[in-house]
Amino acid sequence: MRRNNGTAKIAKKTVLSLENLPPKPTDLASIKPPYPYTPSRIDPNNPPWPAYRGYHEYSFAYATMGVRLPTILGKAISDTIKTLNEESDEERIVDLIGCINRMERLMKDLTNNDVLRPIIDDGEGDIPLWNKEITQFFRGKDFMSAPWVFAEAYKYRRLHECFSVSKYWKDYDVFFRQKCETFSRSADAVFELSTRFAIPFSLGKGLNVAQKEQALKAMFRELTQICLWGNSTDLSLLINMSEEDIKRLQSTGGDQLAATEKNILGNDIERLWDLVKSLDGGRIDFVLDNAGFELYCDLVYADYLIQSGYASVVHFHGKRLPWFVSDVTRKDWEWLLNSCLYGKLFADVSESEIASLRILGERWKGYVKEGKWIYEQHPFWCSGYAFWDLHSEAPDVFLHLSQSNLVFFKGDLNHRKLTYDCAAPASTSFATAIGPLARLPGAPPICSLRTIKSDVVVGLPDGDVADRLDEEEPGWKISGKYAVVLLSDGRPGEPVEFN
Repeated sequence: MRRNNGTAKIAKKTVLSLENLPPKPTDLASIKPPYPYTPSRIDPNNPPWPAYRGYHEYSFAYATMGVRLPTILGKAISDTIKTLNEESDEERIVDLIGCINRMERLMKDLTNNDVLRPIIDDGEGDIPLWNKEITQFFRGKDFMSAPWVFAEAYKYRRLHECFSVSKYWKDYDVFFRQKCETFSRSADAVFELSTRFAIPFSLGKGLNVAQKEQALKAMFRELTQICLWGNSTDLSLLINMSEEDIKRLQSTGGDQLAATEKNILGNDIERLWDLVKSLDGGRIDFVLDNAGFELYCDLVYADYLIQSGYASVVHFHGKRLPWFVSDVTRKDWEWLLNSCLYGKLFADVSESEIASLRILGERWKGYVKEGKWIYEQHPFWCSGYAFWDLHSEAPDVFLHLSQSNLVFFKGDLNHRKLTYDCAAPASTSFATAIGPLARLPGAPPICSLRTIKSDVVVGLPDGDVADRLDEEEPGWKISGKYAVVLLSDGRPGEPVEFN
């Protein structure tokens, strides 16, 4: 037996000769991972392409999680304190102070980048959705390490929890005051549209069938753009905008629309028109985004679809909770309709302008009473899940949408959730990027109307466009200057299948 007396020789380092193996590439960055993942590997923490996360300093997620969300939460606390100072009832005051204390705790968790805890059971129907997702996929994750689209939604659900566990303030919307004020500063654009659409439109006498279709198409193209660019007024991004800034963003003049159409980088408006004109009294759905002026534009668009006969019924899907600052809730929906008919929001406007808005409001409320416009809400729209999971996590919603002839998804957040908010190449087709919502049996035709305000960009026919803009206009993905109108054909008419 050999003794180790401390003088044993250390083995020499083994050197392998790899002369017969393939050469190592000179550019290792050219080796790409196998994206998109196969469906069996996809989950909320493992999307089909790499997720954007708060610690990614190159992404808008970093600025949002580190700066924007604390700023938004700070403004929400200020709004609540303003309401507190207007209260006189002791019980309500004490109850609201409890809400403020919980908001301040949320601010501490957010700024300290704490681990994501389960949502407290506050009686809301979405608790199983939230806590199932947290338990399965995000145990031990914090605000910065969880995928951005989930972490951001989680913050807003926690904000709602600050009020939903209270006695008197369960339905308080810390953003409602902002939404109302922003719409009241949108007078120029509001009356530009109301004066044109107050009277039901007529295509004129003496037009043949082809001429009428051309007139309807021209109107369709303009209204689609108005509905698209109305998304510019997003309060989570425009918190400190002046009235002049808002007017510029909401310009609906013909020259402005002609100038901005070149900024629609992925443009399926022609295909969208071919689909819409084929509908004969069909059903169209809007998954809504922002309240106020954007919702107003959506209603003008839906009014056109009803008047033209392309749709006989329009379903509007809003949020059950105050969400992402300016998203539409039922309260926002009812407030806008009643403000158009009865409100006194706008100063220094003519009687004819006010009358035009009253007429629009009366007609729109008539559509609601007649069942032509239907407002709906579902817990899934305020969950942390991307829409790839709609079929599995909210099968009732998938089945409901499968009965639609066309579903519009409005705005940046809906687009992020459609595409799983991950780093897909810009040339990725829209149908590939939305996954199950394009390929499952019964999937309806889906159109995303989105001004680009975050990192994910897909559906660009020329992949070089994104590279060029990255070089020439750093920050173009968050500027709101560019947009996409993207259409997926889906698999309408096929029986929906559930495992």
